[in-house]
Amino acid sequence: MMKDKKQTPKKQAEDSAQIAYQGIRHMLYTKELVPGQRILYRDLAEKLKLSPTPVIQALKWLELQGFVEHEPHRGYSMAPFSLKEIEELYEIRELIEPSLVPAAIEKIDKNGLSELKEALEAHLAAERESYLKERLFKNREFHMTLAYLSGKTTQVRILQNVFDMLFLKYGGNYFPISSLSSTDQAHQEIYDAVALRSLERAQSVLKNHLTNVKIQVMTSIKKILEEQERSEF
Repeated sequence: MMKDKKQTPKKQAEDSAQIAYQGIRHMLYTKELVPGQRILYRDLAEKLKLSPTPVIQALKWLELQGFVEHEPHRGYSMAPFSLKEIEELYEIRELIEPSLVPAAIEKIDKNGLSELKEALEAHLAAERESYLKERLFKNREFHMTLAYLSGKTTQVRILQNVFDMLFLKYGGNYFPISSLSSTDQAHQEIYDAVALRSLERAQSVLKNHLTNVKIQVMTSIKKILEEQERSEF
């Protein structure tokens, strides 16, 4: 009988760091950690039921991704809220997503079109009372499904990181509820154009959709910040 192989110390450390990483990402999702918040890694380790070492490793990974900042002798903190960063993230989406459409349309087959249809229907079926997290992530899945169909793995990975920053760091609570119907319509029109292999139409609708979303989001955030400033006086 073969004996079970024991994990090496290196493998155990990697697994613990990955557990810490996923645990901290979940805390970002649930807003237990928010932009600008100081991080006491020992408290974090206790909450995650891990030793400090894998938690520090996870924080270093998150620092490379832009979620966390580290200052010598002061420790870790969540990266601060940045209006400029949000705008730049949407500008990256405006550059990458339309550029992937030609390859997606060229490569798409019956199965790929079915996947895109499922992503569209999942978003349309999500809770409509407000722009809740379920609907927000279904929105991301539609856009990411279209991107994955292009086969451009490096650009898709960059786009995934952009969505992580937008939805995990900033939460998406700034997305105006009034834009739900226009988002539904845009997604439907994008799908229809891709199904017809109409490249010009698909790119045009997607570009306009992303630009409109950026404008709506930036307007909504500025309004929220203005209201917060007034309430402080």
